[in-house]
Amino acid sequence: MKPIIDHIQITVKDLKIAEPFYDKLLPVLGFDLNHKSKGNVAKHEFEVVEYFHPLLIFGINSPREAFKNDAIHRRKPGTLHHLAFKAQSQAEVDTVYLQIKSIGAEIIEAPKFFLQHGKNYYALFFKDPEGIKYEIVHEDRK
Repeated sequence: MKPIIDHIQITVKDLKIAEPFYDKLLPVLGFDLNHKSKGNVAKHEFEVVEYFHPLLIFGINSPREAFKNDAIHRRKPGTLHHLAFKAQSQAEVDTVYLQIKSIGAEIIEAPKFFLQHGKNYYALFFKDPEGIKYEIVHEDRK
């Protein structure tokens, strides 16, 4: 097996807030909104919005009613700490940074080298409107 991720589903607090943001973010990351679908999974009590790319399906889900008022915190056991997308170059990180900034993402760290992760680790960090953390990274792994 190769360690390739097929799809990711992230539970958000409010699809009405999250969907417009992800409609702006995911095209920046290479997704085509013509390949977006919405559905309801009654058995598991959630609505889903999925964005399809040949390399990855990215989905956002509504929370269960019992959890809808819970605070999002990336340090809770079983939660996503952050999700990193790989850029092809430092220049691409810089370009994506400007696009992400323009759609209203909360920038945590503008593009720079993060030496604590390696001498060639160049990244930016941001959050969606509900506080879910993301990263765009380029690392020359020679």
